[in-house]
Amino acid sequence: MASARRPETEPANGTRTEIGAGPGGAAGRDLTPAPTNGAGPVAVNGHPGSGGGRHSAGAAMSPSLTRATLAADAGLDGLALSGPDRADVALLRDLVATESLSGGEAEAVDLLVGAMAARGFRAERDVAGNAVGTIGDGPRRVVLLGHIDTVPGRIPVRMEDGVLHGRGAVDAKGPLATFVAAATRAAADLSATVTVVGAVGEETIGSPGATAVAAWPAPDLCVIGEPSGWDAVCLGYRGTLSLHYALRRAGRHSAGPGESIGEEAVAFWNATVAEVASRNVGAPGGAFNTIGTSLRAFNTSSDGLHDEARLSVGLRLPPGVDVAGLLARLRELAGDADLVADGCQEGYRTDKRSALVPPFLRAIRGEGGTPRFTLKLGTSDMTIVGPAWGCPIVAYGPGDAALDHTPEERVEVAEYLRAVLVLREVLVAL
Repeated sequence: MASARRPETEPANGTRTEIGAGPGGAAGRDLTPAPTNGAGPVAVNGHPGSGGGRHSAGAAMSPSLTRATLAADAGLDGLALSGPDRADVALLRDLVATESLSGGEAEAVDLLVGAMAARGFRAERDVAGNAVGTIGDGPRRVVLLGHIDTVPGRIPVRMEDGVLHGRGAVDAKGPLATFVAAATRAAADLSATVTVVGAVGEETIGSPGATAVAAWPAPDLCVIGEPSGWDAVCLGYRGTLSLHYALRRAGRHSAGPGESIGEEAVAFWNATVAEVASRNVGAPGGAFNTIGTSLRAFNTSSDGLHDEARLSVGLRLPPGVDVAGLLARLRELAGDADLVADGCQEGYRTDKRSALVPPFLRAIRGEGGTPRFTLKLGTSDMTIVGPAWGCPIVAYGPGDAALDHTPEERVEVAEYLRAVLVLREVLVAL
């Protein structure tokens, strides 16, 4: 999910939503540590070098990836995994072990392109820098749009008690690896053409990777790769509006009359919060339909002649907000300060009538779950491609979104593999 967001989730009706009559809480696959059987390390997909165009598997891996992979092999040897499960967990582990901060995704993109090529995808790095792989040749076109970049913060990549720890394990390399693994398993039974995208820059303003993809011809169906939980389908995300406030005044003594420049900036922030609160009165359906506010940064400075105050403000936008009217009102509140909008994504929501919903419900029930719907208070690439394409769209992926962007980011291997099975059945049904 895009950066500077709170990783909150909200069920569609404000409470946990249970639908259907499928059994819930069925035991997942047993991934308790198994005795070492003497088998050698898992073969890792080739890691092609940088450069555009189609990449083939088998080139030498980078030293940094080799070290990370070797360090993690013992974690896989400690799990009771079948051949396909083992290969899919190795893919996730290697993606998580390859750092890919926004703007520095090339190594991870090349890894993913090589892995997809080795699995039979027609794979390449596109002009925007995204990893793109296509499998199947059916008439219906399905795009599985994930993102490969992460926010900063190095978390030691390790496997402990069937849980993979590391930056991106949840947001959103877990969902992205799920896409590749599920499409691989479904390949022989596909009636559609499935394209997996590992987009760059989702954690930055403007989401350049998804913006480039949005210019493609609209597919028939789209799934966004974000953590919903293996047994849940996400139907919508709020959008975002980033604002930069700058106020400059002649220098003054702090003991002099009048407000300091910092106090003027605080007054603007307080007025913004009050304005948003008044617009949220009577909003139906819980927090998803309200505008959210966050003060991301506040700085004051002085060169001895002039004082300056700067604020970075983030607003979360539900679908249907009059963005132009809201921005005009906030500029009134800013007075003679400069208020600049730096990127706007409007909120987007689909509904339970989406053509993607029934196959997900059946697949989740087939894995012993009780499916549920969620709405997210943050932002994702659904808000980029949803309005552009207008096709049926949902978000899906393993993991707990409350762990997004935190030092505790981790995903249970059993949940990841369950999500792979769910999505495999969905793809076969399309």
